[in-house]
Amino acid sequence: MSKTTVSANQATSTMASHADAVGHGNSPAAWTCVIVMLVGALISSIAFVIASTPIFIGGVVVMVAGLIVGWAMRKAGYGVGGSKLQNNGH
Repeated sequence: MSKTTVSANQATSTMASHADAVGHGNSPAAWTCVIVMLVGALISSIAFVIASTPIFIGGVVVMVAGLIVGWAMRKAGYGVGGSKLQNNGH
């Protein structure tokens, strides 16, 4: 058997099925991250068109800040399956 050949047993064990929950990021942390990063992309796009390097870099900084905010919110329990999103009966 060559190195590139994958046996049927290995292929079925590593393939994802539609029954697996993939967690599409439907959480406050994910939405906040995406919205902040979209604002940063908009700022960078406008700066690119008007040829302003400082504003372009500012947009990139906003996008990086969006990643950090999303990560911090996930650690604080606002991510998928986070402790702040659990239904406690109230």
